[in-house]
Amino acid sequence: MMLENGDWKKYEDIIDLERPLSKKHMPMSIHDRAAQFASFAALKGYDEAVRNKVLEVEKNYDEENR
Repeated sequence: MMLENGDWKKYEDIIDLERPLSKKHMPMSIHDRAAQFASFAALKGYDEAVRNKVLEVEKNYDEENR
């Protein structure tokens, strides 16, 4: 949702505040955050498709350069 036509003004009092940090929990590492949201990847199967293409190209390259 984008804020248009001055709608942001209703958040003017908090917009520049620092993000609150928990006193109970350490911040999650980037690696753990990525793993948490990996199941929601927009391009499911993309990594596997790229990996398969790399293997195919490497195989063809090896066969052509023997």
